[in-house]
Amino acid sequence: MTRIVVTGAAGFIGSNLVKGLNARGIDDIIAVDDLTQGDKFRNLADLRIADYVDASAFYEMFTRGDFGRVEAVFHEGACSDTMESDGKYMMDNNYSTSVSLFQACRQHGTRLLYASSAATYGGSDTFREAPAFERPLNVYGYSKLLFDQRMRRECGVDFAQVSPGKTGQVVGFRYFNVYGPREQHKGRMASVAFHQFAQFAAEGKVKLFGEYGGFEPGAQMRDFVFIDDVVAVNLWFLEHPAVSGLFNLGTGRAQPFNDVASSLVNAMRARQGQAALSLQAMVDSGLIEYIPFPDALRGKYQCYTQADLSALRAAGCDHVFSDVQNGVASYVQSLATQGS
Repeated sequence: MTRIVVTGAAGFIGSNLVKGLNARGIDDIIAVDDLTQGDKFRNLADLRIADYVDASAFYEMFTRGDFGRVEAVFHEGACSDTMESDGKYMMDNNYSTSVSLFQACRQHGTRLLYASSAATYGGSDTFREAPAFERPLNVYGYSKLLFDQRMRRECGVDFAQVSPGKTGQVVGFRYFNVYGPREQHKGRMASVAFHQFAQFAAEGKVKLFGEYGGFEPGAQMRDFVFIDDVVAVNLWFLEHPAVSGLFNLGTGRAQPFNDVASSLVNAMRARQGQAALSLQAMVDSGLIEYIPFPDALRGKYQCYTQADLSALRAAGCDHVFSDVQNGVASYVQSLATQGS
């Protein structure tokens, strides 16, 4: 039986990975997390796992080999708060812990599939997995970049043709703007779609940032990727152990925040039997409202992201990603059902 470890298992991406593994008949899963925020248990309550281990104890136990033969570790555990300013805390959580885990995986012959981030690109306008385009704007992005750099040194540039005898499979995923079910615990770090759903339910309107960075109101663009697509790509690599590398995980298609808002409003209207509206009609009727761009984010905000999927496609992964319109509609259905 295949034994898998998922760190950050009660979190957003981690719990969806457990769900995806369960759907493939895999339930010998060691779930690792810190449940100080107790309500995260809800993300695991409907899933099948073999054991739960607190993050404070796991890494030493894994290094000792306490869990026997582990096929792969999905390392999603990290501090993902892009506004966190405590650099020591961030580096301990996101860099040092990951290095120790990699070394233990190498020792035990365990594959490592880990979460990097599009925040490594920061102020860049090109989103390709190469040092020339890596310009993080905050310590979170830097903590993720530093581990990517360490993996390049340990495994070869871009992890190309890793020798299975040395490190086995190592895959880093640079997640873009992920949204979808099981993120309700993330507070202000939850996705735009989650916050817009809550806003619309409470106030009957969605608020977007106004003009900033040379973009018209609501026209700043991100690569929004639905969680089901993120899970599918992670599991594709689990099924292809000979493929290693650092890969963008987004749709390859930037869409404006206006698209997220209008898709959400129309999905909510459809649930009430109401006709779809154009963006302009939503603005004119007050269903979408533009607010001044916050000073706290100036100089720290990515106005445009779009994953370059060349490396992913060259590796042989041809997964077809959902666009915002379909992904948000599916998410609204999940949120509305959960709420009821």
